[in-house]
Amino acid sequence: MFVRLRQLCLVARDLEPVVDDLRDVFDLQVCHRDPEVAQFGLHNALLAVGSSFIEIVAPVKPGTTAERYLEKRGGDGGYMVIHDSDDLNAWSDHLGTLNVRVAAELTLGDYRGLQLHPGDTGGALMEINSTVDGGSLDGAYGPAGPDWRQFVRTTVAAGIAGAELQSQDPRRLARRWSEILARPLTELNDQFRVKLDHGELRFVLARDGRGEGLGGIDVKVRDAHGVYERARRRGLVSDHQDIVIGGVRFYPRPL
Repeated sequence: MFVRLRQLCLVARDLEPVVDDLRDVFDLQVCHRDPEVAQFGLHNALLAVGSSFIEIVAPVKPGTTAERYLEKRGGDGGYMVIHDSDDLNAWSDHLGTLNVRVAAELTLGDYRGLQLHPGDTGGALMEINSTVDGGSLDGAYGPAGPDWRQFVRTTVAAGIAGAELQSQDPRRLARRWSEILARPLTELNDQFRVKLDHGELRFVLARDGRGEGLGGIDVKVRDAHGVYERARRRGLVSDHQDIVIGGVRFYPRPL
């Protein structure tokens, strides 16, 4: 059974400014806005990045889980790491052997998702999902809506290469995610990596005072210099020369 890094979710107090920053810096388009998230007190937008997706959610009423997460991490930031697969029943069995609880099971049409309990995973909210006829990266993917392919633009950004999870104990976190995702852990230059069937996860020491969570996203780009110039014009480059959008560091990676 494959497991692919397919979607990364950011949480923000205000949705549209983060959407606009991502659109401008990486020349992306919104492929879907899901009315179903209203049941969680949210609104959202998904942007297609090649065959992967960046989602932004924002609360529209008080008392939501997302709002509590904003308070916990001190503002906008990374929220969820979402994987897709071909056999969710097999994953359910595997998770059971590890005593990983399913916090929410989602079903909508041909899509089914398992959101895992953060107390059992650590790091960030993790989801594994499956969509009927979604074996191909160009195939169906329920969270992105039925027409996502027509919104793909690859003039600047061609895809998501990986995600960076930060922790005060990155080795421990990496071992846990490696176990849950049933993929080997490797160590390189004091970073811990779990390579998936599409994309990879990196685990690093938290240095920004915001605690454990999704801290960075690797984006495959055609022109890193142009990406940095657009980010600078919008005031999105930090003193450390990181591109920071929605509280997340974005790392341009060459194709």
